[in-house]
Amino acid sequence: MEFEYEEEEELLPEELPIIAMIDGITIYPHMPPMPHFMPPYLSLPSGRAAAAVEEAMDNESRLVCLFQQKTDKKRELQVKDFNEIGTLINIMRFRKEDEGVWMMVQGASRVRLLELTQQQPFFKGKIEIIDEEEYESVDVNVEALMRNVLELFKNIVNLSPRLHEDFAIIASGIEDAGHLADFIASITELKSEDKQALLQTIDPKERLERLTVMLNKELDLLELGSKIQSEAQAEIDKDQRTYFLRERLKAIQKELGEAGEISTEVEEIRTQIAEAKMSQEAQKAAEKELSRLEKMHPSSAEYTVSRTYLDWLVTLPWSKSTQDNLDIKRAQKILDEDHYDLTKVKDRILEYLAVRKLKTDMKGPILCFVGPPGVGKTSLGRSIARALGRKFVRISLGGVRDEAEIRGHRRTYIGSLPGRIIQSLRQIGSNNPVFMLDEVDKIGTDFRGDPAAALLEALDPEQNHAFSDHYLDVTFDLSKVMFITTANLLDPIPPALLDRMEVLELPGYTAEEKLMIAKQFLIPKQLKEHGISKGQLRITDGGVKVIIGEYTKEAGVRNLEREIGSICRKTARRVAEGEKGMNRVTARNISEYLGPFKFYSEVAEVEGEVGVATALAATATGGEILFVEATQMPGKGELTLTGQLGAIMKESAQAALSFIRSRSEKLNIAQDFFVKNDFHIHVPAGATPKDGPSAGITIATALASLAMGRSVVPLIAMTGEITLRGRVLPVGGLKEKILAAKRAGIETIIIPKRNQKDLVEVPDEAKKGMKFIFVDNADQVLNVALN
Repeated sequence: MEFEYEEEEELLPEELPIIAMIDGITIYPHMPPMPHFMPPYLSLPSGRAAAAVEEAMDNESRLVCLFQQKTDKKRELQVKDFNEIGTLINIMRFRKEDEGVWMMVQGASRVRLLELTQQQPFFKGKIEIIDEEEYESVDVNVEALMRNVLELFKNIVNLSPRLHEDFAIIASGIEDAGHLADFIASITELKSEDKQALLQTIDPKERLERLTVMLNKELDLLELGSKIQSEAQAEIDKDQRTYFLRERLKAIQKELGEAGEISTEVEEIRTQIAEAKMSQEAQKAAEKELSRLEKMHPSSAEYTVSRTYLDWLVTLPWSKSTQDNLDIKRAQKILDEDHYDLTKVKDRILEYLAVRKLKTDMKGPILCFVGPPGVGKTSLGRSIARALGRKFVRISLGGVRDEAEIRGHRRTYIGSLPGRIIQSLRQIGSNNPVFMLDEVDKIGTDFRGDPAAALLEALDPEQNHAFSDHYLDVTFDLSKVMFITTANLLDPIPPALLDRMEVLELPGYTAEEKLMIAKQFLIPKQLKEHGISKGQLRITDGGVKVIIGEYTKEAGVRNLEREIGSICRKTARRVAEGEKGMNRVTARNISEYLGPFKFYSEVAEVEGEVGVATALAATATGGEILFVEATQMPGKGELTLTGQLGAIMKESAQAALSFIRSRSEKLNIAQDFFVKNDFHIHVPAGATPKDGPSAGITIATALASLAMGRSVVPLIAMTGEITLRGRVLPVGGLKEKILAAKRAGIETIIIPKRNQKDLVEVPDEAKKGMKFIFVDNADQVLNVALN
């Protein structure tokens, strides 16, 4: 089909009325007539536009359609407020209506606005017709563009349900490049701003290039929409088939008498949801999941997943709490019955009870018990729960590497479960237990996540009222839970996690404390566990002291209990073999039960030596004394360090040597002493790693003793970090160090002056008979320590 345009010269009035279009239909010139295409309809409200149409009807039925940009309504409109290029339109039909005018229009040609001559009661302006023939440049490039645009348009017509196939036939018959672009742009569903841009493009070639980009985008959208529609239709067909089969299944179940089983289960779950008294968020999620469950068949794999999820929701203790026993005297009695000493921890628990008694809605504290193995951290948690009248739950975090252990798995995984916190609360059936997280310093980190980071929310009193488990996908209130964590060391705990906890240190026990613990707790417990009466076995105080000093080497009492258990087993065998009478274990015959001594305690040297000083060290198993030995040999001033020393301790040795060299003249040391000799510092027990800065003044004392030829005062030990200026800095683990000195027979201890306040934590029996010298520089140390 070919369409011929009749070109005729148009004579226009000097001024024409203007319709200002804010947004909406874009009218193009030169639209050909066709059976399935009608010129656009315009329905204009009363006002300037309707007045402009009525004016045009009185004068040749012509007016101009321009796009008006959004401007400030307070000022007068200017030419720049309109797009320069618009369309001259002919009014083919016209009808007045109650709320405006209705008309059918057809574009005639592109025009340019020259001047806006009138704004009221309608827009009017001077225009000129744009002669598009001046811009035509028919060549091979234009022909290629036309063919490409036609091919794209045909594909769009095939995919679009709105476009009739005749449109493609008509487009094929248009030979003029500009008219083809206008026709396709008017038919295709393009954005208003894109249509306006094409209207303002005068050059037909440039218009075709722009249209090509727009048609490619439109074709991509139609292809994607077609794909989505196909998939949606397939899903609808599948759902219809499923519905049909499910209805048939219901009929079959009804015939078999099984129809009531599913509905009974659903009603039972609905009742459980109502009785669980869960949060509003959780109840909404449960009801939504139950609604999904009703539509599933029990044989579906998804049915089991949904059913399990609902079981978890309805069985969690959303509102189930135990009543706290706020009798402070009773609580103190229970704590004293279960544990000896630990005054600081017991006071903290009693303080919590006192505040809880005054403020019933207070949040549970987050405590962290830090101390060496065997001091009773875990058992103290059980004792606290018994004193409070709460349930006790414990999970071990040692070696946990998967974040899902804390926060649970998403329900999308097969076999997914909530985290161990939610699992434990469901098992215990209470939302305010004493919850112990054991070995929090031994959590691992790998590609599966960081469990310590997952604990941040649970152990933050400001956040744990809305703890989110990945499996539940709803928040659970943990603010009523009393969390207690345990650790042997603070260093491995991430700072962010440590900041959320109140740290309570449980140092090692003295020999006297261990003796009392053994008499009051360990021996009665082991006698009961082995079925032995008090008339069949008696361990004297002397025997217990030998076990503490020669068979165990620890800060706690775990190995002490183990050795007492060994004595009980041997006694049980004798009783079972028919032996009568009392088995009395004393310091003299204890080797018959436990064999030869396992440990020999370091004993302070009675006579002082040149180049040998005694240091105090704190370890994970308690305190120890260390002998620092220094010797010299001809050489070039080099320093050798041995004894499994860590990097920090080696640095302390270097600092100590530099300090002594800087004091050579004051200490009457020969100027070439440190140049003509090599020095070797050794700390015995070389199989045991040693590190830390607290041996600094001891190394300095040993080097000064060697260089000055003066022996160290006997029965004196020291601890403290040294600087290059000779300042003595404070150290930690003072209680354990003093206990070690007491066991070794030390009579005088040199400690940093800033550690004087820490003596309050040391038991009186440990300080009895000992002299403490407080120093703040190394010169004071040398004056006291050297003969």
